[in-house]
Amino acid sequence: MSLDLNQVAAQIEGMAAGLKAEQKEKESHLSHALDVLRLKSGDLDSLRKRIESNKTTWLVAGIASELIGRHESISCPPDFAVIAVDGSHIDVDRHSAARCCLINIGSVILRYGQNPDAMLRSRPALYASEQDLTISDPLSNDEQPLERELLGIKRAVAECQALAELCEELPPDLPTLALLDGSLILFRLAGQPDYVSRELLENGYLKALNRIKDISKKKKLALASYISFPRSTEVVNALRVAICPYDPPDCDRNCPRSVPSSKRECEAVAGVQDSSIFSRILEPGERSAIFISRSSVVQKHYGENEVRFFYLQGDEEIARVEFPRWVEERGLVDLVQALVLDQCRRGQGYPVALSEAHEQAVVTGADREQFQYLVELALSEKRLSTTTSAKSRSKKTRWI
Repeated sequence: MSLDLNQVAAQIEGMAAGLKAEQKEKESHLSHALDVLRLKSGDLDSLRKRIESNKTTWLVAGIASELIGRHESISCPPDFAVIAVDGSHIDVDRHSAARCCLINIGSVILRYGQNPDAMLRSRPALYASEQDLTISDPLSNDEQPLERELLGIKRAVAECQALAELCEELPPDLPTLALLDGSLILFRLAGQPDYVSRELLENGYLKALNRIKDISKKKKLALASYISFPRSTEVVNALRVAICPYDPPDCDRNCPRSVPSSKRECEAVAGVQDSSIFSRILEPGERSAIFISRSSVVQKHYGENEVRFFYLQGDEEIARVEFPRWVEERGLVDLVQALVLDQCRRGQGYPVALSEAHEQAVVTGADREQFQYLVELALSEKRLSTTTSAKSRSKKTRWI
């Protein structure tokens, strides 16, 4: 046995005891956060100014029209559709004889009402040429290999492009929700070279979002993403800004690391997640107020696709639902809330369209082995080398 579970079990017991000891402090912080939320909801202009001027080291939510809000869901239209995509990929294996990777996109169209219907499909795409496997700067010799984290971002781009294609297939008179899994914000691009952001974000992801936005001008179409079990703290961070005694709040200048955490007033709400706050406020089916993402990636690049979000209390969990600004401007937020809630109730707490898209997209361990076998078989048939690394061969051999 490679893992000594007896040793692990003892460590897990210690972890559980530590979490139990922290529970009382977290409950105190949550109670204080709720008090601050109620207090500051009556002076939004002042809070907005502090948020705009803050120089904190953490991401702070922007305030739209309210801080505390409880909005009940409207009824679903008699006829509507939900479309969703999800993806999976096989990364480049540097031990393999051939350098290649694969992205598999699962797509789903679910129609409800008088003419119910369903379409489920998957579409794999192999990337094998040097051009496919690198992102190059046309102004220099610099390039980045399309693997690991960048391949994950490339998959997000492919998902959004596939969703735009689905949007074009639907009739114009059918209210439709287009769903993605996870955040609309490509946080992982932070720190990447400009030419990488330009290729994947501006020429890829945002172009697909704009395509969906243009389609929505002719159809009653809303775009949203669903984040299950969110661990975001952007709204709580807005409360930290609210109770900071400095104006403007500036962590590096006023609260350097040498200052003990007990001396920082904002620590009174530290460790609280947004979902914990809204689980105390919202009833099943209700959503929170709308908040604005102030991510540097969004503010610099997204334009009309500026990301906004609310928290939704389903029957099973609090979820974070994100959408572009134009969805709110076109009066489609209520439709998003109603259809996401309906999807969750049909799917045991999670949108059924996303579950089905995942099933179409998933690449199993057996699939990965078969993929590698097909690669080696094709190389062999073309009389190309199928040599792999000694490490790879060793892992496939039982020595003892």
